[in-house]
Amino acid sequence: MKEKDLKSIVKEKYGQIILLNESGKESGCCGPTSSCCGGADYSVFSESYEGKEGYLPDADLNLGCGIPTEFAGIKAGHDVLDLGSGAGNDCFVARALVGESGQVTGIDFTNEMVEKATRNAAKLGYSNVLFLKGDIEDMPLADESFDVVLSNCVLNLVPDKGKAFSEIWRVLKPGGRFCISDVVVKGALPPQLQQDAEMYTGCVSGALQKEEYLSVIHGQGFAEVSVHKEKCISLSDDLLARYLDDKDMLAFKKGSAGIFSITVSGVKKL
Repeated sequence: MKEKDLKSIVKEKYGQIILLNESGKESGCCGPTSSCCGGADYSVFSESYEGKEGYLPDADLNLGCGIPTEFAGIKAGHDVLDLGSGAGNDCFVARALVGESGQVTGIDFTNEMVEKATRNAAKLGYSNVLFLKGDIEDMPLADESFDVVLSNCVLNLVPDKGKAFSEIWRVLKPGGRFCISDVVVKGALPPQLQQDAEMYTGCVSGALQKEEYLSVIHGQGFAEVSVHKEKCISLSDDLLARYLDDKDMLAFKKGSAGIFSITVSGVKKL
């Protein structure tokens, strides 16, 4: 499938998530059960933000696979960028850390997400949280603008991870750091899981092998690369049944291949 087709799929699906959310139905292609994902339950990816300072439930669409702000080293006064900011969940948690003297920018290429996040920021009365529409592979942002770059279960949706990390390097200040939660795989997934476009928006088929993912980061020149958390994702039988027959499902469960969420950070050395 062409890169532009994959991006169109992501835009469409995440636009549908907002429409469902606005209609009062909790849903997400990496979160709770959703018609836009064929009824599959991806809530196994997400982690609870309850109790985190700055957490706004209305901004949490259960689309993440970690809490990158926990290991990002965000301090008061920092300029923070969140890639694939969605309804603003990680941005508002970051805002609690940077305080009044800092700045938080969220970038997302789905109109509906940017609009939802902007409404959430207005409800909170924040003047130092901004949401922009843009492509992570070609960000409309100046070089060396940010102290910290965050992302939560988004880069696995980006067709060219190398471009994404190149852009992260470009917009980080010297000495700045990124902290990203994402989905990776180990071993060979069944082809049906790896190739289906629906699973792409479910955070699986766009995922790289863990070692390949880390190699992309090192290849960009980042130092002090560290995996802070790693969690095995157990896909439900209902989800697997969409792609595998009983025999293949049993083989997958008994095999060594798996899907994992990781939270990783790195530094742009001076």
